[in-house]
Amino acid sequence: MNHLKEKYSIEKFSLSKVKYPEINFNDHPVCLSDETFRERKEKLLNAMNKNGIDLVFIYADREHGSNFEYVTGFVPRFEEALLALDSSGKSTLFLGNENLKLAKHSRLQSNVVHVPHFSLPNQPMENQKSFKDIIGDAIQFNGKCIGVVGWKVFTSKYEEDQPLFDVPYFIVDTLQKLARENSARVTNSSEIFIGENSGIRTINNADEINYYEFGSSLASDCVLEALNHLEIGKTETELASFLSKFGQPHNVTTICATGDRFTNAVIYPRKKAVTLGDKFSITTGYKGGLASRAGYVVSKTDELPNDVRDYLEILAIPYYSAVVAWLENMKIGMTGGQLYNVIEQVLPKEKYNWHLNPGHFVSDEEWLSSPIYSQSSTILKSGMLFQIDIIPSVPNYGGASAETGIALADDSLRKEIEANYPQLWNRFIKRRNYIQQELHIQLHPEVLPLSDTVGYFRPYLLNKEEALLFHPTS
Repeated sequence: MNHLKEKYSIEKFSLSKVKYPEINFNDHPVCLSDETFRERKEKLLNAMNKNGIDLVFIYADREHGSNFEYVTGFVPRFEEALLALDSSGKSTLFLGNENLKLAKHSRLQSNVVHVPHFSLPNQPMENQKSFKDIIGDAIQFNGKCIGVVGWKVFTSKYEEDQPLFDVPYFIVDTLQKLARENSARVTNSSEIFIGENSGIRTINNADEINYYEFGSSLASDCVLEALNHLEIGKTETELASFLSKFGQPHNVTTICATGDRFTNAVIYPRKKAVTLGDKFSITTGYKGGLASRAGYVVSKTDELPNDVRDYLEILAIPYYSAVVAWLENMKIGMTGGQLYNVIEQVLPKEKYNWHLNPGHFVSDEEWLSSPIYSQSSTILKSGMLFQIDIIPSVPNYGGASAETGIALADDSLRKEIEANYPQLWNRFIKRRNYIQQELHIQLHPEVLPLSDTVGYFRPYLLNKEEALLFHPTS
């Protein structure tokens, strides 16, 4: 691994004039095909069979609805919901007052049961049954292994994870009571959806890559547009107005912060003006991933505060060298542990104080789960979508960030994308050419950039012409 330190040494990077990325603006949200939803149902049924699960209950609310949406095509907006699917393929939707109307639009044909308990506070609850009876009368529990799917997996080394549930108590309690009464058992089964090794949502087909690329590229376009409007005197709220588009739902809290963040516990953009020398960070995200940038509001080094004049050498360039290493080494067939070790060698955790996974799966969520951690044996496969997520922290220095996402696609999947989604394929090719020819970052053939700013990082945010550049032969 020592060769990585040499290959990506900070002496091989500079702040240089770089050709501006060609923006391939996409204003067409994608609707997934019926075939994709049929495939998703079959993947779920196969995973249930493999894991000995006879029946799953999939929970959803507005913020935690992605596993539910994966098979139905919608989230229950401002209410809660459950989807029950048994091993025969029979499905039942349990919906509150204001989502009953969506049942007929579900991409998964289902029986429908009204559950007023899932509605907003003080809305009518004119049902004639208890919550337990509503569920028990609709579903047969006899002797079954019942999986409950929330939105996370637990990976503690100090306790048994299967009995832990991230679903509201009244639901779990009812399912457990019904299970006890019917010689059944209940277990956390979120892993069959998002587990790092075989979660059905970690592998995407061509249709899904086309779908998620829209959101990833939209996030990138929004962040780049905001940065291009960044000027002294502009406020966070003015700049943040560029971070929402087309009414699309965000999957992260929008960040647009100049100077110190979280003052007075405020985590949203404030009417605070940008001043010269400020630290600055900006983030937005949609289905398919986020885009994030952080740097300083300066155009040249001598505009930095005196105590951080070496920001490029101390933080920005070391961080960017790790981003380049991540992109150049990412490939199908490597393990998550091997990619983790690449980052550990180029940007040692002990020195740069990063502590989260240096990369993770993306999907409807900004962070689905992650196979990238120390000693991970999970093999990276075709169809996986990843986001660069390395967060260094050096005391007294502002941050550095160039978060964006990529897809992995083997030769067969690439040919399918080229044949069936030619516009998407052309965007992938243009992005790969830019990254390799202009930024000097060499990508394995299977790496497909999900946005136009992958690998593009301007740490001096008032300098719109220069970005960090890799010089591999220097």
